[in-house]
Amino acid sequence: MQIDFHFGVTYTIARMAGFEHSDAHIIAYSSQYVDDATNQGSIKFDNGAMYNRVSSAHKMLDYRNFDELANHYAWIPFHFLPGNGGLPSGQDPHGSFIEKIVCRPNSFVSQDMVSSCISHKDKPYSLHLLGITSHVYVDTWAHQGFAGITHKINSISNIADEDEDEVKADDNIISRLKTLFGDMFDSTASKMVSDISPLGHGAALSHPDLPYLKWSYTDWQGKPVNRDNAVLFLEAATNLYKTYRRYLGFQDDSLEMSDENKSRILERLRGFTDKDSEKRNELWLKDIEEGKLGFDAKKIDYITEGTSSWKYKAIGKEKEVELDFDSDEDLNPNEFIYNPDFLKSDWKLFHDALQLHRYYIVHDILPRYGICVA
Repeated sequence: MQIDFHFGVTYTIARMAGFEHSDAHIIAYSSQYVDDATNQGSIKFDNGAMYNRVSSAHKMLDYRNFDELANHYAWIPFHFLPGNGGLPSGQDPHGSFIEKIVCRPNSFVSQDMVSSCISHKDKPYSLHLLGITSHVYVDTWAHQGFAGITHKINSISNIADEDEDEVKADDNIISRLKTLFGDMFDSTASKMVSDISPLGHGAALSHPDLPYLKWSYTDWQGKPVNRDNAVLFLEAATNLYKTYRRYLGFQDDSLEMSDENKSRILERLRGFTDKDSEKRNELWLKDIEEGKLGFDAKKIDYITEGTSSWKYKAIGKEKEVELDFDSDEDLNPNEFIYNPDFLKSDWKLFHDALQLHRYYIVHDILPRYGICVA
């Protein structure tokens, strides 16, 4: 999924579920920031204090995407949560270990993740953690059938949507790959992307993430697959709503989203059809600002650069020099002026939550299912 769902739709669902504006904004910002937190390492302050954080994403053509260890660190816990074949702990899907790694919608693994998140409501970063969990949870619908590692299981063919007989990679992706890899790739778009990109749905390009798209493909075993993304995304939305209601303390008889709100969401999932996710997100934000989604009107923005960004408010700069303890170069980066409010900043709390999320996915939840990742 892209920013229109991870920010605009997530904020909408949080408000529909009963969160106040400020809390819903933290949840939605954290959800989208999972895709944008591409930096890792330590930063140093003028008083000697330091803070270390991990990244939750890599840019598509980042060299780290070709590192198997990096795939385990980012793509598996934050974007392609292993689904154990949709089976509960103690049971194994038929086939090899890779079948356990494939992402499955609303899997028992993802439900355990949600329960673990809710159990941390007492933490100062609980809303940030809920946003991160939201991102991973809804992505189990969009990324179903793919794995967050380099494997032939992600190789697909005959990609088509209802408007085109066959879909090929866009010129921008091809030109960037041509620049980086020269003749190292096949001229056939899907084969080229699936062979080079370790991202779970590399060969499918952005098709799994476009909310309005009806499309089809042939999977690595030759089986035809048909998808209606709007239906899948609505299912993700209604289950996310249940998660938020549980977090807020509501019981089973009040967890379901109303038919009216389902219609509001589905209408926009199908109706906002610009290929540019930022433009689709702007449409969601416009309807939120105009009070068209069943809760009081609010103006919201997702700001990652400048003085209004979480990062700037936390460390006083948009960019920082990271410490590399494996480097032989001078380890004397630009220092930041320490502010005691750093400990309570949204940026720091987000990164605290990011590290906790990764820890309990890798060291607590996945081992229950016999899944071991780095």
